[in-house]
Amino acid sequence: MSGIPSPDARVVTVVYKRPSQAKEIWRRFKKNRGAVIGLVLLVIILLLLLFADFIVPYSTAIKQNPAKMLETPTSDHIMGCDTYGRDVLARIIHGGRTSLSIAAIATICSCVVGSILGAIAGYFGGLVDTVIMRALDIFMSVPDILFTMAIVVAFGSGFGILLIALTVAYFSNYVRLVRSQVLNLAEQDYVEAAKAGGSGSARIIFSHILPNAIGVIIVNFTLCVAKIILYESTLSFLGLGMPPPHPEWGLMLSEAREFMRKAPFLMFFPAASIVLCACSINLVGDGLRDALDPHLKS
Repeated sequence: MSGIPSPDARVVTVVYKRPSQAKEIWRRFKKNRGAVIGLVLLVIILLLLLFADFIVPYSTAIKQNPAKMLETPTSDHIMGCDTYGRDVLARIIHGGRTSLSIAAIATICSCVVGSILGAIAGYFGGLVDTVIMRALDIFMSVPDILFTMAIVVAFGSGFGILLIALTVAYFSNYVRLVRSQVLNLAEQDYVEAAKAGGSGSARIIFSHILPNAIGVIIVNFTLCVAKIILYESTLSFLGLGMPPPHPEWGLMLSEAREFMRKAPFLMFFPAASIVLCACSINLVGDGLRDALDPHLKS
């Protein structure tokens, strides 16, 4: 019969391969043009800071040359020279290293501390939750920048002190965020199954709950880095950052105040660096928020 396939006929099986979660997140991220632009800017900035020593040596950023004081941008000094004859480009690049290093490390520390405390408060509840949240209210009653300034003034300026001050000031942002996520995740079936299987509380928190809240944590992490860059620059502008002659964007702005009219480029370049860096990170954070939000899948 014509309807019966011949023995030589081959059966072709079409297998649909579901794209990985990472590829799906990247696909949704690429749909946000602002996020892609921010990612490109951020990659360029990171490459400049990573290869800073190859682009311009650190000694150029701190070496004073009175003969070139307030020299306008030239082919030898693309961004000109500051009030001490130091190369502005070198100070921008190496100052960015300092600002981003402090912001990234402080954000990681505050993220780890805040996420653990938030997970503990949300998972155990009761007295543990009450103690942690009431202690958190004390920290949050003081403005972040004022709290940071108080620590730096009390213990002095320096890389380590800035990290501690910024960590203590910003870990509270993660506590409430992670706690709210854990309160929902702790009631899920897989958590109940883990409890029934004999898993301890620490294993459940670190193996089952926090990994499922990682999307929200990552988004808040990126946005917090941009915020800490601005706050660290503010501290440097007020003279509470790294001690001179160590280059910092905020310190460069502070030193250029007296020459705003005579040499406006001294303020323009560090200000533009702060704005571009913070905006690029914020754009990436917005893109990640949209890409990781399950309600925005398309």
